[in-house]
Amino acid sequence: MQIVVIGVGYVGLVTGTCFAEMGHHVVCLDIDESKIEQLKKGEIPIYEPGLQEMVLRNQKSGRLSFTSSYQEGMQGARVAFIAVDTPPLPDGQADRSRVFGVAKSIGLTMKEELLIVTKSTVPPGTTHEIRRIIEEQGKGIPFAVASNPEFLKEGSALADCLKPDRVIVGVEKEEDGYLLHKLFAPFMLSHDRFIVMDILSAELTKYAANSMLATRISFMNELSRLAEILGADIQQIRKGIGSDKRIGHAFLYPGIGYGGSCLPKDVKALVAQARALNSPLSLLEQVDAVNQSQIEWFINSLLQALADIEQPVIAVWGLAFKPDTDDLREAPALTAIKRLLANKANLRLFDPIAMDRAKQILPDNPFLTYCSSELEAAFGADAILLVTEWKQFRFIDMEEVKTKMRGHLFFDGRNQYAPEEMAKMGFYYKSIGQPVIESHALRTDSSKTS
Repeated sequence: MQIVVIGVGYVGLVTGTCFAEMGHHVVCLDIDESKIEQLKKGEIPIYEPGLQEMVLRNQKSGRLSFTSSYQEGMQGARVAFIAVDTPPLPDGQADRSRVFGVAKSIGLTMKEELLIVTKSTVPPGTTHEIRRIIEEQGKGIPFAVASNPEFLKEGSALADCLKPDRVIVGVEKEEDGYLLHKLFAPFMLSHDRFIVMDILSAELTKYAANSMLATRISFMNELSRLAEILGADIQQIRKGIGSDKRIGHAFLYPGIGYGGSCLPKDVKALVAQARALNSPLSLLEQVDAVNQSQIEWFINSLLQALADIEQPVIAVWGLAFKPDTDDLREAPALTAIKRLLANKANLRLFDPIAMDRAKQILPDNPFLTYCSSELEAAFGADAILLVTEWKQFRFIDMEEVKTKMRGHLFFDGRNQYAPEEMAKMGFYYKSIGQPVIESHALRTDSSKTS
């Protein structure tokens, strides 16, 4: 089947590449000519494990191509996926201008019957608005609209696309559901996980799923603060409630807050739409508030521990919002860095993948040092702040790390280590919702050098 995917961001590029991998002929279209030229050369503008190899393989086979021309991209297409960004507006609502711009361009350039599928995360009602915009172009060519929300996780997006746990489509007509089922069938050979519903329900399902995940995270994070005050252990609590089959263990890990391009944006967008419709979602409003306060709560603890040091040196391990990506959108590390710089800290930054992107985003600052390894970042540090749980941090030689440091504070925002073991090595180790086991005086020995 001939497919055009409009938008070569995270969702569009992964989706288009996976369709090509399954034997479809796919054109990825984007008006950003620089991105298209990059992709034609085999250069991938995002980091996702395995994506570059798959793009190159399908380019070579002729099943995957790239263009910035709607005339070229729409030629022969039977299905068009809209996969452009919907960034948040100042009031939290989703900016749909790019989606509507694509709809207008489709209406102007389509030449034969087409099924237009909204892949972008959009407020309920958007796909119907896409239909209205295309109809306004007055071409008279038959077309249909549908919704197919994405559920890709950065870092495992290829696996999520090739082996989805569900494929949800919202359609107006039964035959459109049949066509999309045929398109997605190769991804579900073991057992069918195709769910058909109306368009409004499909659009809302995406927001509901991300809001539920965000709610679980914020619940655990708020509970972790109470556990710390009581002297309870949130890790044990997580095991206890997660063993209940009605609850399960997923997304019950406490931390310094969720980030990325989906959860923060989608919660805010749903809250904003509900408020505009005079049906406020007070629970989700608090979910968002807890998330924003979680990083502040943890950084406040770090600053209090360093209060006696005039210009502390802090190593920041991890910048991306999660492992296996270079995505810094809504990354907790950026909030932490801004707050620490405002308190005159000297920061030594390291991330295995996201360093180049961080240099593009963070302003030049003499108090920022970019390091090539965890050990280099730890050199002369009074404290280490772990923000992103990269696998390579799990079994690092902490004894060696400590010899590089000036102080002994370790603030673990992802609960990666055992408090007792860290204390035995001489760290003042603070995690999320677990008792602090202190083996040394809190004050940093500023006379120590490495």
